[in-house]
Amino acid sequence: MTRAFVIACCAAAVVAGCQRDEGRETPHSAPAGMAATAMTDSLGGVLPGIHSQISFGSIHNPYEGNVQAERDGRQLFLMYNCVGCHGGRAGGGMGPSLRDSAWTYGNSDVDLFATITEGRPGGMPTWGGKIPEDQIWKLVSYIRTLRTKAEPDPPPPATQPNR
Repeated sequence: MTRAFVIACCAAAVVAGCQRDEGRETPHSAPAGMAATAMTDSLGGVLPGIHSQISFGSIHNPYEGNVQAERDGRQLFLMYNCVGCHGGRAGGGMGPSLRDSAWTYGNSDVDLFATITEGRPGGMPTWGGKIPEDQIWKLVSYIRTLRTKAEPDPPPPATQPNR
């Protein structure tokens, strides 16, 4: 057998083993209460970004304005290693800065939820089905505090160089 064929068979077996039977949630399914019609690849993985057809309808952030959820979101940002791509205080790295106001896929709570859940082309992984929905909302709550007085653990103030 060719090496590519063996790799493809192993990958298919892993994906098949990860899925749960009897119609229960799979690792790639949409969060509870959401219509799951996302495009999938041949191995059942959700394709990130603009091709997705998940309908988020009229959902809203249940933690909007909740100070504890914002703090929890900061801890989740660290725990899930979002800092690996977005930087320690979301200022950017190999992933984009979350501290600015110009975002390609929108900056509303629902846009942020969709980005985290579905992923985006070019690097943002699909986290829906891997991170619980309430934790995604807490991450959104934290991101919404960036550059505001409500930001948990803000970066230190910039110092002026000595002249």
